Amino acid sequence: MAFSTVIGSVELGLVFAIMSLGLFIAFRILDLPDLTVDGSFVTGIAFASVCTEAGHPLFGLLLGAIGGALAGVVTGLLHTKLHLHAILAGILTMTGLYSINLKIMGERPSIFFYNATTMFSGVKGKIFINGYDMGTVLLLAAIVAVVIIALNYFLKTMPGLSLRATGDNEAMVRSSSINTDFMKIFGFALTNGIVSFAGAVYAEYCQTGVHAAGTGMLVLGLASIIIGETFIGKRGMLRHLIAVAVGAVLYRMLLTVAFQIGLPAADLKLFSASIVIIAIAVPVIKDEVVKRRRRHAGN
Repeated sequence: MAFSTVIGSVELGLVFAIMSLGLFIAFRILDLPDLTVDGSFVTGIAFASVCTEAGHPLFGLLLGAIGGALAGVVTGLLHTKLHLHAILAGILTMTGLYSINLKIMGERPSIFFYNATTMFSGVKGKIFINGYDMGTVLLLAAIVAVVIIALNYFLKTMPGLSLRATGDNEAMVRSSSINTDFMKIFGFALTNGIVSFAGAVYAEYCQTGVHAAGTGMLVLGLASIIIGETFIGKRGMLRHLIAVAVGAVLYRMLLTVAFQIGLPAADLKLFSASIVIIAIAVPVIKDEVVKRRRRHAGN
C-alpha cells in the first residue's frame, strides 16, 4: 500500500474519530443508543458547505456544532418529556433532519466548493515530511487531541461526573437531587454537537457537501468504539477516549486494505457489520477460553 494511501486513510480516520468521540458520550457514558447522529452529521456538512461556499469556513464549523447540539436537545426532550424510547426519539429527530438539512443546503443534494478557502487551506503545502504533505493530518490529529483532552477534563468535573452517574445508575442519581432529565438532554446535545462538528470538518476536508453522506455513521462510530476497546482497552477515561480515536483510524485502515485487495463497493456495509461482530466476539471468546482454562486447572 502506497504511503500516500496510508496518509489518506489516517486523515479520514481522524475525521471519523471526532464523530466517534461524540457518539461515545451517548453509547458508553449515558448507555443510550442515539440514532440522531446519522442526521446531525449531515447538519454539520450542510452548514459547513453553505458557509464555506460563502467564504466563512470557520463560521460553518461553529454553526454546525450548534445545529447538531440543538438536534440533540430535541432528541433529549422527546426521550425525557414525552417518554419515547431513545431509539424512537433518535429516529424521529433524524427523519426531521432529513428535510431541515436539505433546506439548509438550499434544496441542493450536493454542494461542491473545490476552489473555496477551507479550514485546511492554511496548512496544505506548508508542512512536508519525507516529501509528503503532512499539514492536513497534523491539523486533524491536533483537533482530535483537543477533543480528547477536553472530554477527559469535562468528564472529571462535577457536571461530567453527574453525567456519568446518570448512565451508571439513574435511580441513585435522582435520589441525590440531580436532574437526570437535564443530564440526558445535555448528553444528547453534547453527543450531536461533536458529531455535527465532525460532519463540518468532513465537508471541508472533502470540499464537498453531500446530503446522503450521513447514512451509516452510527455503525461506523460503534465499530470504531468497539474496535478501539478490543485492541487498546478501556481502563481509565483517558485511555478509553484514546482507544475510541485509535479504533476509528484502525477501522478506516481496514476498509482501505479491503478495497486494495478488491472488495466490491456493494459489499462495504456487509464488511462493516462483519468487523463489528468480530470485534464484539473477540473479548467474549477470550473470556470463554480463560474460563475453560481455569476449569481444567481446577480439575
